[in-house]
Amino acid sequence: MEKLHHELWIVQLANAIFGPVVASALKPLGVHFGPGDRVVPDYLVMVGLIVLFLATLSLVVRSRLSVENPGKLQIVLEDIVGGLNGMLEANVGPKGRAYLPIVGTIGLFILTANLMGLVPGLMAPTSNINVTLGCALTVWFYYHVQGVKEQGILSYLKHFAAPPGAPLFMAPIMLPIEIISHLSRVLSLSMRLFGNIFGEELVILILFSIVPFLAPLPMMFLAIITGTLQAFIFIMLTMIYLQGAVAAEHPEHGAHAH
Repeated sequence: MEKLHHELWIVQLANAIFGPVVASALKPLGVHFGPGDRVVPDYLVMVGLIVLFLATLSLVVRSRLSVENPGKLQIVLEDIVGGLNGMLEANVGPKGRAYLPIVGTIGLFILTANLMGLVPGLMAPTSNINVTLGCALTVWFYYHVQGVKEQGILSYLKHFAAPPGAPLFMAPIMLPIEIISHLSRVLSLSMRLFGNIFGEELVILILFSIVPFLAPLPMMFLAIITGTLQAFIFIMLTMIYLQGAVAAEHPEHGAHAH
């Protein structure tokens, strides 16, 4: 996919500005670049643009926040945040609101990244497996860390070998199954997102090369829907994984409840 975007002017500009600095920083580590090599990959340039765009948008919105006279954008954003909080409480539990920053941030990043490829002169960084894998690993590490913080490391590790309701003698069988299950989540999250966005960009590019401007329009409209849906699926799975990590049931909790 990278070869399809080698003419992006923004990537060439970024490499002209930052390429020598990055190459010099990596040289002591044994990483060398030849003349004409692209030092900064196109997907990293796109990720940098997203971070810059979202940071700028956040500062602008923050400067215009008002309790007495909220604007239309503020009302829409408050509704979105309220919806996310409701989903977190429904899927994770009463403490779900605590995970709004990670869920909201990664959802907004993926949504922006998915739709970025529809802008002329840009590409969707989520059409590169490195970006989707990075998002998947972030979620994977985060929910494990939260599980340890919430339950304690011994209790959290125990539920891998003996999930709630499973007899203890099943531990030798359940442990490898649970480990494989959790590792497969990284593959599932990254490949699903990558495959969908990569396929969309490839089809749009092919249609554009056949009949410019007209033929790609239906596919671009569909890409808006699927790009939004993929971001929603990603955050929903994130909530489910968080729920499994921080809200595991324990017998002693049940005893207290009765």
